[in-house]
Amino acid sequence: MATGISQEQYVAAFYTTGIFKLERLILHWTLSRPSTDEEAERLAAGSIDEFAAWRVEGRADNQLLLCDIYGRTRSWLMSMPRRAEGAPGTRLYFGSAVLPKADSGTGAPGIGPVFNALLGFHKIYSRLLLGAAKGRLKARVA
Repeated sequence: MATGISQEQYVAAFYTTGIFKLERLILHWTLSRPSTDEEAERLAAGSIDEFAAWRVEGRADNQLLLCDIYGRTRSWLMSMPRRAEGAPGTRLYFGSAVLPKADSGTGAPGIGPVFNALLGFHKIYSRLLLGAAKGRLKARVA
């Protein structure tokens, strides 16, 4: 990014993009877990620890780790200041993980057929989310 972006700005932008608002709407319909842009901004500011279908599992000045309400997935956002060609900038990171659980029949750990089927989509979706947040932040600082 061309200028320095705070972790708070990054988290707020990430959870208020159009693409993520669609996910929030789906969560509202399917899990009765509504959320608002104001709540996303409060999550980013550190004044709330629950948002939509997630709860804060860890927070630092430049990182946020969220766990879904079922304990199966984690989302991680981090912003890191950097200099590019002598100008201040920020590198944005986003990661997600699906935690394995024991198969009821074999006891072997695995992510299960639903998560496994959605893995390819999830990788593309994660890139779209990060790109949307980056675009939103660029528009704000331009």
